[in-house]
Amino acid sequence: MAKIENIVTSGTFSLDGGTWDVDNNVYIVGDDTSVIVIDPAHEVEKVRDAIGGRNVTAILLTHGHDDHISEVMKLREMVDAPVLIHKDDQMLWDATHPNDQPDGYISDGDTFEIAGVTLTAIHTPGHSPGCVVFHAPELEGGVLFSGDTLFNGGPGATGRSYSDFDVIIESIKNKIFPLPEHTKVLTGHGDSTVIGEEKPHLDEWIARGH
Repeated sequence: MAKIENIVTSGTFSLDGGTWDVDNNVYIVGDDTSVIVIDPAHEVEKVRDAIGGRNVTAILLTHGHDDHISEVMKLREMVDAPVLIHKDDQMLWDATHPNDQPDGYISDGDTFEIAGVTLTAIHTPGHSPGCVVFHAPELEGGVLFSGDTLFNGGPGATGRSYSDFDVIIESIKNKIFPLPEHTKVLTGHGDSTVIGEEKPHLDEWIARGH
């Protein structure tokens, strides 16, 4: 039976000339044999230890900001798994990994099977052009790996390059909030939440503009 493991890693996020300390949520989804890794951000030795001897079928990236991808090539070498990202974040990938390329690209509607459950990619631009979330309705009663698109308390940040507040609001309203309200939202940073707890606050977020 598939389960979710959450490893919190610490590092930095750099964009537009600034650098900030961040903690990231890394998720390992699978069973005792095979797993998928989502957003192996920093401290990949810690992620590798959590994987143990299990086979990694894919490394999925919710988006291309460097706090989510800076050490992904190290993990790829450790576990020999393909690294996948949405093509609209290629410029962010290139800024961090100018001499390497991802192994493939994620498109809206792509599915990934692991340990008897299916993760479906949903393209949710706004925080970055290539942001995706992964919906797994059979996993632990329904889970959404939201990356930096939706957090506990509001949308992801849109104040830096390649981001757009109006676009992220449309993504959340039209792509995420139609999902079942009981769906647990596992975020890229901070605490988890539930779609039904965030949905009533959409107008407040629009009014405040972030």
